[in-house]
Amino acid sequence: MNGSIAKWAWSVAEAELREPLPRRWMHSQGVARRAAELTELLGADADLLASAAVLHDVGYAPRLAVTGFHPLDGARFLRDDHAADERLVRLVANHSLALLEAEERGLRGDLEAEFPLLADHRLVDALVYCDMTTTPDGKGTSAEDRLDEIMERYGANSLVGRFIRRAEPEIFAAVERVEVALAAQPR
Repeated sequence: MNGSIAKWAWSVAEAELREPLPRRWMHSQGVARRAAELTELLGADADLLASAAVLHDVGYAPRLAVTGFHPLDGARFLRDDHAADERLVRLVANHSLALLEAEERGLRGDLEAEFPLLADHRLVDALVYCDMTTTPDGKGTSAEDRLDEIMERYGANSLVGRFIRRAEPEIFAAVERVEVALAAQPR
């Protein structure tokens, strides 16, 4: 991947989210800013992460919401309408432990069959970190505060609340792995 892929991803995300979902667009921009902080950590995969970061919530766009499960809808859009890079599509499909939410929705088999989780856990963790340390308004936050905000917004007994409770240990572990890797980088 190269910088032109990240520019393309930014323009696609902006076209789909900016007007119909301005707050979601702010979040996506914030997640992309977080990804930029990981450039040295990811090296050659930095553009891939930047692209996945800005596109991770594209499936929320009203015209793309077919199943109502944004990781699956977004990944299908990127694959079918844009013939996007397979690793990018799989990152979007599986961002932030989406398999657990897919299970809650009865869509796990579809997600796993169409978009298997990437074996590169470094990239998977990096996208979890970027998403789960960014507020809905695109500002940086802790993973703890982000999960509290999600629970408050959706409610503990909602589908998303149940998913977040199940995903919480792995979200915290992924964020910690990235923070440890960042701290180990030479300054």
